[in-house]
Amino acid sequence: MKNVLLTIEYDGSGFHGWQEQPGQRTVQGELQNALSEVTGQEIKVNGTSRTDAGVHALGQCCTFSGDFGIPIEKLKLATNNLLSEGRTGGGTKPGDIRIVDVKEVPEGFHARFNCIKKTYRYLINTGEPHPFNRDYCYYIDPKPGDTLDFSAMEKAAEYIVGTHDFACFQAAGGTPRESTVRTIFELRINPQIHWRAKEVEIDITGDGFLYNMVRIIVGTLVEVGQGRRSPESVKKAIEARDRTLAGHTAPPEGLYLAKIYFDDIINKL
Repeated sequence: MKNVLLTIEYDGSGFHGWQEQPGQRTVQGELQNALSEVTGQEIKVNGTSRTDAGVHALGQCCTFSGDFGIPIEKLKLATNNLLSEGRTGGGTKPGDIRIVDVKEVPEGFHARFNCIKKTYRYLINTGEPHPFNRDYCYYIDPKPGDTLDFSAMEKAAEYIVGTHDFACFQAAGGTPRESTVRTIFELRINPQIHWRAKEVEIDITGDGFLYNMVRIIVGTLVEVGQGRRSPESVKKAIEARDRTLAGHTAPPEGLYLAKIYFDDIINKL
């Protein structure tokens, strides 16, 4: 019996999120179908995070077990071929899911339970809108000559980093949690200039996240950057544990699951 860890990337625009749902196209469902065909047996994958509809991934991870004959080193190529509708050769259009790494891991290793922290990236465009990034960033229309106040946003971010009760950054409707205490290890705000776009990358690394937590943090930071709230209001919202004191929920299309960090079991492989 093999236990396999996959690292995958996907364009979330065409999916109803990660988690398998009857009658809906999901990342988990599509990946399971392809792996089942390649291995010749029913495969169920366990993901590290359950991303929502429209959310993308640069480094989602999942594990699955099976007793199959195909060599591990050929699993990536065969599955990616199916995920791109079986096309191969020059000019092949890749699928909207792609396996980027395959690794055999010890029995009992689990993509969710052995995760020690995650990094999410959120992209904001404050430049000219165009049709090519409409599903991949949060477009904010600034006033002419205006921009986000990055200094104020960085000050607000200082109040978020650390171990806190983040109930104010939790949306209703998610799976109930025993605790809303989480640790944010790092929160970086990086202005970028790309082709026809003025982007802001916000990278947030933590040991875990509540439902819509990253998107609410981003929405709150945007309001700080626009001068609609003070950096100190973020501190007050956290201390009050009050969702109504935090900012809006940023849209899903700007969010990317960027990287998963595992414990020493993987680091020693």
